[in-house]
Amino acid sequence: MSDDDRSPTEDTMTDTAADDGARNRVEERPEQDEERPEQDEGRDLRRTLNYVLLAGLSLLALIATLQLYLNVSTTINQWISREYRSLFQAAFNLVVLLLVGTGMVWQVRRLRA
Repeated sequence: MSDDDRSPTEDTMTDTAADDGARNRVEERPEQDEERPEQDEGRDLRRTLNYVLLAGLSLLALIATLQLYLNVSTTINQWISREYRSLFQAAFNLVVLLLVGTGMVWQVRRLRA
């Protein structure tokens, strides 16, 4: 029989059969729910690793910033005349803070995604 030869009752029966398929899909959902804890555990692990990475980067940035600050301050004191020293130190500090801030913002965005 073609689709045009069907009576309205047959169309309704076809729709009911489609609904039965939906009921079968509902019964399949618990199987999908069993997979979700594994996915959630993977997400939790990834999130934890991202937090650890952020903490490690923050500590590394702090240490590197202190060492670089001390070394650049010494270099500025040796190479730059007295009247321009504070300007060079301020510019250097600003560049370091912008780089560290950019890295931290990038990592925080990854954590929120």
